[in-house]
Amino acid sequence: MIQAATTDRTAQLRFRPGRWIDGWDAEDAGQWESGGRAIAQRNLAWSVFAEFLGFVIWQLWSITVVMLPEAGFSLTSAQQFWLISVASLVGATLRFPYTFAVARFGGRNWTMISAALLLIPAIGLAIVVNFPDAPYAVLLVIAALGGLGGGNFASSMANITFFFPQREKGYALGLNAAGGNIGAAVAQFLVPIVVTLGAAATLRIELAGWIWVPLIVVAVWGAWRYMDNLSEAKSDTAGTAAALREPHLWIMALLYVGTFGSFIGFAGVFPKLIADVFPQFSTFHIGSAAVSLAFLGALVGSLARPYGGRLADRFGGAIVAVCAFAAMAAATVALILALPRGGFWAFLACFVALFCATGIGNGATYRMIPAIFAARGAATAGEVHSVGARRQGAAALGLISAIGAYGGFLVPQVLNLSQQSTGSYALAFWCFVGCYLALGLIAAAVYLVPRDALDRRIV
Repeated sequence: MIQAATTDRTAQLRFRPGRWIDGWDAEDAGQWESGGRAIAQRNLAWSVFAEFLGFVIWQLWSITVVMLPEAGFSLTSAQQFWLISVASLVGATLRFPYTFAVARFGGRNWTMISAALLLIPAIGLAIVVNFPDAPYAVLLVIAALGGLGGGNFASSMANITFFFPQREKGYALGLNAAGGNIGAAVAQFLVPIVVTLGAAATLRIELAGWIWVPLIVVAVWGAWRYMDNLSEAKSDTAGTAAALREPHLWIMALLYVGTFGSFIGFAGVFPKLIADVFPQFSTFHIGSAAVSLAFLGALVGSLARPYGGRLADRFGGAIVAVCAFAAMAAATVALILALPRGGFWAFLACFVALFCATGIGNGATYRMIPAIFAARGAATAGEVHSVGARRQGAAALGLISAIGAYGGFLVPQVLNLSQQSTGSYALAFWCFVGCYLALGLIAAAVYLVPRDALDRRIV
């Protein structure tokens, strides 16, 4: 009887024009093994590729800005900081509507749309860098449009979560997130090489935008040809509303600003910091090509993120998060002490350690969210709720990822303010040390102390 029921549910999987799938149930073992897994993995692969390009475009100005003076642009340091940070401000804001776009338009359809939108900032950058006399407002608008890539993370994660069963969702979402995050490192590595390779006396900065256009077209085509829409993918507005009323959402959002916000903020500003503090090390020439070591920060942070999740699985997310904040504070103090000595390699080592700690913190804090809401559900098991803890936790993941991305705007602006007011970045870094210590204490006080509100669990 059980086998017959499973077969019946599997048979209900129907394919409609426009690559719509009806009857999807990833928790149905029969459906999953008889073809569901292959469908999910195919959608995941193209989702990762599209999200990767989203991060590339999101962080494109971070490496382009430091080249603009050599191309004839006259920009103040404050203007450069705004060009770097405005995309993060827009991207973080777009994550809220992008989260609900999948249910409204379909995962495949929205991946096509959101990937195609990346052509606007890519081509816009390629055109505007040829006009050194272009008004600053035009540069700012085009840089802001790079935020379209930042929104892709939310819709991509929302889409993939519908395809995978609960037992495999963590791996799929982790792979999706890591594939996107590494886009920042790839952009910062490839762009200096491409714009200088074969160039004689002038940089070909327009290639920083043009090189991604064919890949974006491939992403749109791949989504159209191979991805699917799930009719069962619905927005959980009730779950979102319930999650917003949960105090732990806001606590975790604050912690995520500290971890992911630091990662994306420092990733964006790292090329400029190197150019400002150690201009002689801004690029290294290999033949006719130039390489910037700024990509190492985003690369290390991206690769460290899955390990943060694994450590959280083994030891608990809270203890790993507290250790990550302590490591972030220690690395930042070491960085402050290294700055007056003028040693680039010590500066780079301290920043790589900081990026590694942010990546581990990203994985740990993201892993804490479902555990916290599960503990809240267990603690209130005897109460009547209209929305279950799992639904609240799923909604909280999207909301927290959106709020955390605002750190990508705050970090450059704090550094900008420090430089404008004191002439150095030391004050900003001391502020970051204080924030990391405070966030570590909050995480320890709330989540390492058994509480009735969390079913006496240490998450």
